[in-house]
Amino acid sequence: MDKGQKILVVGSANTDMVIRVDEFPSPGQTLLGHSFLLNPGGKGANQAVAAARLGGQVAMIARLGNDLFGNQTIENFREEGLNVDGVVLDNKLPSGVAQIVVDKSGENTIVVAGGANLALNTTQINKNYSLLKESEIILLQLEIPLETVLYVAKKGTSLGKKVILNPAPASKLPNELYSNIYAITPNETETKFLTGIKITGEESGQHAANYFHDKGVKVVVITLGAAGAFLSTANYAGTLPALEVEAVDTTAAGDTFNGALAAALSKGMDWQEAVSFANKAAALSVTKQGAQASVPFLKDIQD
Repeated sequence: MDKGQKILVVGSANTDMVIRVDEFPSPGQTLLGHSFLLNPGGKGANQAVAAARLGGQVAMIARLGNDLFGNQTIENFREEGLNVDGVVLDNKLPSGVAQIVVDKSGENTIVVAGGANLALNTTQINKNYSLLKESEIILLQLEIPLETVLYVAKKGTSLGKKVILNPAPASKLPNELYSNIYAITPNETETKFLTGIKITGEESGQHAANYFHDKGVKVVVITLGAAGAFLSTANYAGTLPALEVEAVDTTAAGDTFNGALAAALSKGMDWQEAVSFANKAAALSVTKQGAQASVPFLKDIQD
């Protein structure tokens, strides 16, 4: 099958340790959980796997510890069909890990220890510069150093690539970064953090989108969970609805959305089609437990 334009994901890879509980603990409280799962995760890795499962031709630049988790992760990347030429095993730092607690409604809290992710630097990017040149879409997040994110964005933009930033976890961003990304994909919480605007409908959605447009971002996609996503481009502004599903676990729904978005764009879909496709993928992901374990395949969307 023709996989379209190449996608490069530069970002984090973690191992997720997931505990299910009835309700979240209060400070100082010990709870007995119902189950424990060990899953591959990390925003970069989740998005790369989602893009690959949903039809994209994907390369990954990441940094792992040379340990049990790191070796399992790189093997998983290979099994998912990712190009791992840009993945480094660090002999000094451990692999990143995330502790995730999921309550009975499917909501989650996450604490991340970045480990080797925090050493993904510009030197590693330069050693894998050919991956930037060969790609058409570059997907970034904020679980690696901001300096590296900015460097990749500037290099990608100078090469004429479509650079998409998923600004998660929320962090203050320099204007130089905004001017070097093509599209931004915050959720409601990240949008309020970055713009000060609470999303209550399409008017506030457009108000927030204009904040990003004024800084040079051409396309804004604000993800709204069960309500879908608000899209703002030069030619379109409006909310594209999500599928109605019963949520089991929302972990990695946003990552699934971003990977699906990149895959759809790489196959030649326009932004409205791509966001609708990504909405479907994200909705399917919340019906299953886990991060990468919940990411659907292309045949699931087609069905």
